[in-house]
Amino acid sequence: MTKQDRAVRTRLALIRSAAEQFEARGYVRACLAQISAGAGVSSGALHFHFANKAAVAEAVEHEAAGALRAAAGHGRDADGSALQRLVDVTHHVARLLCADVVVRAGLRLNAEEYGGRTRDLRREWRECVQGLLAEAEGRGELAAGVTPQRTSAVVLAATTGIEVLAREDQGWLTRPSLTDLWHLLLPCLAAPRLVAALDPAGSGPTASGTPVSGAAAGGAAQAEPVESGADAPGVPAQPYAVGFALR
Repeated sequence: MTKQDRAVRTRLALIRSAAEQFEARGYVRACLAQISAGAGVSSGALHFHFANKAAVAEAVEHEAAGALRAAAGHGRDADGSALQRLVDVTHHVARLLCADVVVRAGLRLNAEEYGGRTRDLRREWRECVQGLLAEAEGRGELAAGVTPQRTSAVVLAATTGIEVLAREDQGWLTRPSLTDLWHLLLPCLAAPRLVAALDPAGSGPTASGTPVSGAAAGGAAQAEPVESGADAPGVPAQPYAVGFALR
């Protein structure tokens, strides 16, 4: 392994360790000594890669944003019903949240507004939802009297609430939880001709296709001699079968 490869592995291990600390303790209470210890490296190695805690947090948020944007982009760019793609992307990102501690921590950091924030993940999620609903309206998929503006407010409130509740109980991110939400919403939102064809459980790929951040993509992203660690306590043991709230 080259020196460059080792540096990449160390950086990713530090990002994952930082994510575990930020998710469990928040930005203010997380400390650099715990982050370096969790990655199995010295404090000097941490400071070689990151100047301070804010720089580590920015790296975690950057990794999380990339994974979330990939999931949202898949929903926007795929074929088929816009409403079904909206359902699918919520399931997709919920699966991502279950699988990836870096994404969960990135969302928490973005909500905490710890300083120097360069992105607004809440706004990006809002734009994703509004874009899919506008497309649904243009394709005649919405029921009479249903507007993208009012509908997006409901979807955003519901999905954001699920993500916040899931910080204490990951069960809120399970497939049945989101399926129940869409069972209630779709008959109110969709044109009658489409209701029976829409799948509230999601029509996306299986969990194995979930994109994850680079820092959570497996043991290869760890610094030597770090072994791959488990995600934060409370994550469901069973994989999510089929997202989302950018808070």
